[in-house]
Amino acid sequence: MDRLILMTSATPGIEISWLDGVVDEPPEPEQDVALPIAGAVGERRDALRNRERVLAAAQRLLSESGVEAVEIRDVAHAAGVGVGTVYRRFGDKGGLVAALLNERERVFQDRLLSGPAPLGPGASSRERLVAFLHALADLVDENLPLLRALQGSKTGARFHVGAYRAWRLHATILLLDAAPNLDAAWFAELLLAPLAADLYYHQRYELGVSHERLRENLEFAVDAVLLAAADGVTNPQATAVKRPARSL
Repeated sequence: MDRLILMTSATPGIEISWLDGVVDEPPEPEQDVALPIAGAVGERRDALRNRERVLAAAQRLLSESGVEAVEIRDVAHAAGVGVGTVYRRFGDKGGLVAALLNERERVFQDRLLSGPAPLGPGASSRERLVAFLHALADLVDENLPLLRALQGSKTGARFHVGAYRAWRLHATILLLDAAPNLDAAWFAELLLAPLAADLYYHQRYELGVSHERLRENLEFAVDAVLLAAADGVTNPQATAVKRPARSL
């Protein structure tokens, strides 16, 4: 399983699994494994080549025709493989779209982990959070049709993929570092909400808000949250304030 290590001044080395977004301990040392069976290496190479051909064909067709117009058989034909090969490797069109997004999110992950500041390590938590939201907005803008297809496949799909959980945890850690008294997990969701595919589409193409304006508004939102924290908004779970019971 691929892993994402989020580095902040408050958490030098928290390690989370990239695919499911939960906090993990460092992996155990690898155990000795048996030598591969003759021919297995060649089969794996063929499978890898087929995967790359399918993804390249899918990318080309989706860019040319849009997600809705492309079928699995079209991708298989363009890639020069059987339809069954695509279904076995990716399951359905949603799985194919997810694989394309996963490749792009891994590039984003690398920039987050080891790229230059402020997106990468080395800047303040506030600067990193703004840079993170700006870069994530760029990722959403560039891949909006794929994200809408994937996130619209079932209710709540956005919240149950590893990438979203990783983004939420990263934002939570940066918020905690910048404002320890804040209900960081809740406000992380608040800051990520405008980048949901359908809401982003609504803002960009139905309300006519420019991408640049959306980036500016995300920065304003970060500053508003941090200002509220400085003015005394606290995490209700971190304080022992007793609230009056609500009547039924």
